[in-house]
This record gives sequence, C-alpha cells and structure tokens, in this order.
Amino acid sequence: MDVSKIPSASLLDIIFDGRNKNYGAYELRAKYKRRLTLALIITASLALFIILAFVLGRTFEGPKKAVVIDAKDVELTSVQEEKPVEPPPPPPPKPPDPPKIEMAKFTPPKVVKDEEVKPEEQMKEVEELKEATISTVNQEGVKDLGIVAPPVEDKGGVVAAPVADDEDKVFQKVEIEAAFPGGDKAWSRYISREINRYIDELQEDGKAGTCVVQFIVDREGNISDVQALTMKGTKLAEICVNAIKRGPKWTPAEQNGRKVKAYRKQPVTFKIADE
Repeated sequence: MDVSKIPSASLLDIIFDGRNKNYGAYELRAKYKRRLTLALIITASLALFIILAFVLGRTFEGPKKAVVIDAKDVELTSVQEEKPVEPPPPPPPKPPDPPKIEMAKFTPPKVVKDEEVKPEEQMKEVEELKEATISTVNQEGVKDLGIVAPPVEDKGGVVAAPVADDEDKVFQKVEIEAAFPGGDKAWSRYISREINRYIDELQEDGKAGTCVVQFIVDREGNISDVQALTMKGTKLAEICVNAIKRGPKWTPAEQNGRKVKAYRKQPVTFKIADE
C-alpha cells in the first residue's frame, strides 16, 4: 500500500493489504457492524411486539369467568347433647300405721251350763266395757280417746319431677325454621355480594366446595355461636362466617306457636368455572 494512503485507510485495509480480499474473512469483518446493527434492530422489534401484544391482550381481555353460587337449605340435625334430666326426689316415707284400738267382743246373753262356756265367749264385766270399743272380736290396744287416724293418701309411689324451664333452651328441631329476612332469594343475593367482594382471593385460594355454617338464632333474631362445620380453615369458610356475623337479624324459629331459640345450618356452595 502506498505510504500516502495509510492515514486515510482503515485498519482492515491495512491488515489485508497485499492479501486476497475476496476470501471470506475480509467480507465478514467488513460487514460486521452492519450485521450487528441489523440484529439489534430485529431483537428490539421483537421485544416491542411482545410487550405491545401483552398490553393489548390485557386491555381487551373479556370478563372474568362466571362464578356459580348455590345457596340452599339443609335439614337441621342434632348437634348438641341434651341436658340430662335430674332424677325425681325419693318418695316420702310411709306414714306409720294407726295404733290398734282396744276392742271387746259383744256376746249376746245365752243360758248354758258354766262348763259349756268357751273362754272367748265369756261376757265382759260392765266396767271393762266402759273404756273399750264394742266389736265382734277381742283385741288388745290403746284406749279409744276419740283420736281418728289421718287418712293415708295413696299416690301410687310416683313423684312427678319438676317441669324444666325451657325459656333458654336451644331447639335443634322446630316446626318453623329461622329464616333470612326476605327469604331464600334475599339470602342468595346477600351471600353472592359478599363472595364477589373477595372473588380474587377465593380463586387464588382455589378451594371450591360446599361450606356448611351453623349458628344460633335467638327469640329476637340475634345471631350467635357462628362456626363452619365443613371446609374449616379455607377462605370460603372465613367469608361465610363473617358474612353471617355482620349480617342483619334473622326471623326467629317457631315452636308450638311461639318464638324460640334454635340452631340453624346454612350451606354455601362455591364453584370455579373450568379454564
């Protein structure tokens, strides 16, 4: 290469001076920057296209999968042991028998020989008959002073137990169950609204099924002793228990025409739609 051309020549031309530039190594090095720039442009375009597609997909994403909520009644079953009935008190002791009254047998007068008179048929002296009760038999006892023995009342040996006060009794089975104000449709709307507030947490928890919640409704409709019988520890059980605790008063149960305190079970079914 001419010395005068060296300052204006590239490093690549100086290295390949006097060599075969048609060989692939010269072409690869000469077009390296252009290929690198093209590769960066293609990579950046692909990355931008992927980001744009993700953003547009989230923007035009359809509504979330529908959640089916099924609320229905179940038959109330026994969940609490009955209080033991106190045994009746022992029967009172039997009153003592009235004392025997001294009685003398009346023997009608009869003329017979002395040796034919039997000892029990001998006539009593007048003095003996004054303080004795005349009867058909002889009997030893106390003098009759006009005391009348009290009558013995026969109660058949059975003492009735006191009737238990059932004002605070919690009924397990009643004629008319306690009800949510507004009926089953109002209950379905209420529990659906509560569940939709936490729908993202429920779907993240991933626990679908039926949660049965048990609680007590007193005679004024107040709620107490709320607890989940199934799916304990799940987000669905927590939501159902809290919804009933902070909900409105219920219509009390009825038994024999009056409002009573009774247990109530309420199932809530949560289903996650298939992807």
